[in-house]
Amino acid sequence: MDKLVYTAATGLRAHMAAQSAIANNMANASTTGFRADRVVFDRIDLKGGGQQFEARAPTSEEVTDADRAPGAIQTTGRPLDVAVTGATAWLAVQASDGSEAYTRRGDLEIAPSGVLQTGDGFPVMGSGGPITIPPYDTLSIAGDGTISIVPQGGDANAPQVIDKLKLADTKGSDTVKGLDNLLRVRGGGVLPEDLDAKVQGGAIEGSNVNMTQALVDMIENQRSYEVQANMLKSAKDMDESGASLMRLPS
Repeated sequence: MDKLVYTAATGLRAHMAAQSAIANNMANASTTGFRADRVVFDRIDLKGGGQQFEARAPTSEEVTDADRAPGAIQTTGRPLDVAVTGATAWLAVQASDGSEAYTRRGDLEIAPSGVLQTGDGFPVMGSGGPITIPPYDTLSIAGDGTISIVPQGGDANAPQVIDKLKLADTKGSDTVKGLDNLLRVRGGGVLPEDLDAKVQGGAIEGSNVNMTQALVDMIENQRSYEVQANMLKSAKDMDESGASLMRLPS
């Protein structure tokens, strides 16, 4: 009986976590460079022998798996916008904890301090750390990620190279997606630079969330949740029936 209860409770918690992931995907269907969270049920741990089980949902510090498929590229014409081409190349950024992480979000902007950052505020990494852009008249980003500017009051025919976007290759590496939508190397570390990676200037990559599939997944997950809930109710009914048989007649 206890095994049935723990199995049902584990299923309920797993489907609650799945529903949260699906809802998060739907909420970010229009977020630039977003990668859809993938529901992974093997995150629920069953430990120990006999009747000792532990059902555990992801915490805020843990990471979730993600769909790595590319999103649709949208042309914007904005000089600071870049779309990383190819499925395994990612743009290196500095995460909130100072470590190197990776994103496909290419709606770049320049902070008041001059630091080049993504639309969600993560500094973009170059050959020697976060890239800083000095005051300029014009700016361009080449296909290999090289950033050139014409300084304020400078010669328009003599642009200066400032830095180069670090584009990392995830192929063959064990990477995981964090709750901040950044990719990291599992266990720490950095990815090798992809010298062949290219970017498309004046464009951004959209989310790879398929809204139709997300709605189907939500319906299927809700039905599975109801099955687990009915299993828990059945366990309760059987327990009450067994207890009634043990009662002595008055």
